[in-house]
Amino acid sequence: MKMKDRYIEEIFLVLTMIVMVLLIFAQVIGRYVFSAAPSWTEELARYIHIWQVWIGASYAIRLREHIKIEAFTKLFTKSVQKVFETLAILVWFALALSLAILGTQLVISSLRNGQLTPAMQIPMWIPFLAIPIGGAGMSLRLIQQLWMIWRSDSSDYKEGGNPV
Repeated sequence: MKMKDRYIEEIFLVLTMIVMVLLIFAQVIGRYVFSAAPSWTEELARYIHIWQVWIGASYAIRLREHIKIEAFTKLFTKSVQKVFETLAILVWFALALSLAILGTQLVISSLRNGQLTPAMQIPMWIPFLAIPIGGAGMSLRLIQQLWMIWRSDSSDYKEGGNPV
């Protein structure tokens, strides 16, 4: 199965990294060269980083780069390993889905309260939106992981989540 959404997270992460580096660079230049820098650059860089963490978690799932301990499961046959991996993914999926649901509730609550960020005065629901989007992205990637685990036999499935 070719993933049509293969580069979504990658493109987002690269573009936001460029913007974040430029913002921090401008902050440093403003602070040390001009002895004054706008506070909004620091705040925006912080919120961009928060988005990067949540979207990066989804990206790491796609690449199968999250930390896991395999010493115990390697003692079993490939079919039993698939069952263990499926159970782990289902638990992880429940957590990711919970993050998406609870994050959505946080966004709605922030939207109702009209909370604004301190320096930029943008609605706080915009930075909070990273939580449900990240949770939904992780959920989607975990479903894709399950699909790839069970549709392939062990000989055509390599690390990184992509069939060879």
